[in-house]
Amino acid sequence: MIVVTVEMIPGGFSPARRIIGSMQICNVSNCADCSDYRVQVLEAANPLAGTPARYGDCRIERHDRRQSIWKLLARAASGAETADYFEL
Repeated sequence: MIVVTVEMIPGGFSPARRIIGSMQICNVSNCADCSDYRVQVLEAANPLAGTPARYGDCRIERHDRRQSIWKLLARAASGAETADYFEL
């Protein structure tokens, strides 16, 4: 499993840091060279956008594991944009 945590650090002041999102990327195809993944996404509420905290998930299919981790993260982020979300 790959875990990505997104933190906001207002003005670079570490004591004010807070998590605004996280993502779990789980291989569901026994780590084959060409793998499928389940992506679970959690977003904190965003008062500026007026959106509530929410959870979503999506799948990545047929990802070539010999590529850079950034390619997998890009696909996961793209999937997260169109995931089915549920308010928390």
